[in-house]
Amino acid sequence: MTTVTERELLRDALGLLRDREQVAERLLESSAKHSFDPDKELDWDAPVEDGKWFWPPELLSLYDTPLWRKMSEEQRMDLARHEAASLASLGIWFEIILMQLLVRHIYDKALTSNHVRYALTEIADECRHSMMFARMIKKGGAPTYRVPRIYHNLARVLKTVSTTPGSFAATLLGEEILDWMQRLTFPDERVQTIVRGVTRIHVVEEARHVRYAREELRRQMVSAPRWERELTRVSCGEAARVFATCFVNPQVYENVGLDRREAVAQVKASGHRREVMQSGAGRLTEFLDDIGVLNGVSRRLWKSSGLLA
Repeated sequence: MTTVTERELLRDALGLLRDREQVAERLLESSAKHSFDPDKELDWDAPVEDGKWFWPPELLSLYDTPLWRKMSEEQRMDLARHEAASLASLGIWFEIILMQLLVRHIYDKALTSNHVRYALTEIADECRHSMMFARMIKKGGAPTYRVPRIYHNLARVLKTVSTTPGSFAATLLGEEILDWMQRLTFPDERVQTIVRGVTRIHVVEEARHVRYAREELRRQMVSAPRWERELTRVSCGEAARVFATCFVNPQVYENVGLDRREAVAQVKASGHRREVMQSGAGRLTEFLDDIGVLNGVSRRLWKSSGLLA
């Protein structure tokens, strides 16, 4: 005989499922109205514009450091070009991981559900974004910047063993900080037109991805077993540390003629840089705190990453 407690749990589970379908339906409607084909939307044949930045100077890692004040304007703009390529390379790495996590997430879900249909829509978005970022790197003439091999290989493990809430927590980490920076970039007339176009498309489409991930992570932190919630807290904190470490590849500094060790040391000591990164993570950390992800060891790991004050 079904007990009252079991009936209540069943009712709550059905309510979460209905809510999941309603959210996905709204996101599908938005996708139908506001999706872009970067190959057609952007003028990739237009020349690079003289005197314009590839990334806002205030968002560059060395901005307002002693080394920055010694650099020529030309060297600063070259740093922007390389940091934009480094961020785009990081974005592609994250999006490839995300696509695999989403495929795993829907593998045993109802194939005709709105939730699965939206996940497939998001995967299609991320495919276009990855190609768009790669094209932007090539347009700027900078190299690609891969994450260190240890993190590249650790991501293979993540893609295999990650829990559902862990996957969505990592998704938000990869999306929200870059999204904050891109929201400052696309309206900035000092920035290259092609970069502004890329960031505008990404901001519009990523808003849906963030909503999907937030809603699912909130549900999971209510319904997942305790061990899975605890594992999510630890994996999310460790992901924050890795993300902060990989955010700008140190090879960037050598490629613009700077001393790598000195540049890295000054970035670590920069109060401005710390403020930028914490501001970028602010909305995310507030949300994670609200749903109980930043408890215990997770909070300590986030603080050690420099993304949480």
